[in-house]
Amino acid sequence: MNDKWLDFAIRIQSIAQAGIQYGKDQYDKERYEELRKIAAEMISEKTDISVEKVYDLFCNETGYQTPKVDTRAAVFMDDKILLVHENNGTWSLPGGWCDVDQSIASNTEKEVKEEAGFTVKAEKLIAVQDWRKHNVTNYAYGVVKAFVMCRYESGNFEKNIETTEIAFFGKDEIPDHLAVEKCTREQIIMCFEAYEKPEMSTLFD
Repeated sequence: MNDKWLDFAIRIQSIAQAGIQYGKDQYDKERYEELRKIAAEMISEKTDISVEKVYDLFCNETGYQTPKVDTRAAVFMDDKILLVHENNGTWSLPGGWCDVDQSIASNTEKEVKEEAGFTVKAEKLIAVQDWRKHNVTNYAYGVVKAFVMCRYESGNFEKNIETTEIAFFGKDEIPDHLAVEKCTREQIIMCFEAYEKPEMSTLFD
């Protein structure tokens, strides 16, 4: 669940990373390194993950820290939305982290192909959201989520290492077991609203 202390740790890590990168004094850099270790210890205390593992995942970047970008596709067929069944038994809109050589549109199309086997065309940006305001599990870094309306062109589900099946759901049929760190019921309903109202403006916060 979202936790204020985890938010504090994320902010401390961000300040420390910038200080390590741009600080001019060696003693100041040592202090920033110590702050980074404290941030890792805070996260470890809250998550029961070892400090070493947290440090490896959380404190391994250089330069000014920026959010990661996650893209999610809204693909409709017969007024129902496509969801993919994850290996852990939860359902989600197809999507994933935006690769460094991809745009939001191309990454969304790529993820649908990988997870559902469909070739789609990204047509409209539905929303750009700060993950901390809408989803329920805190990563140790910021996440910006982009929801993209996509048009189905061709293809069928193909077996892959990420998903076990796909299905289309009506607005009143959304399953309970959602991968809520990836998409919530409210975010899926938001996609339905964008589908039902093509003139709807892009949402952002």
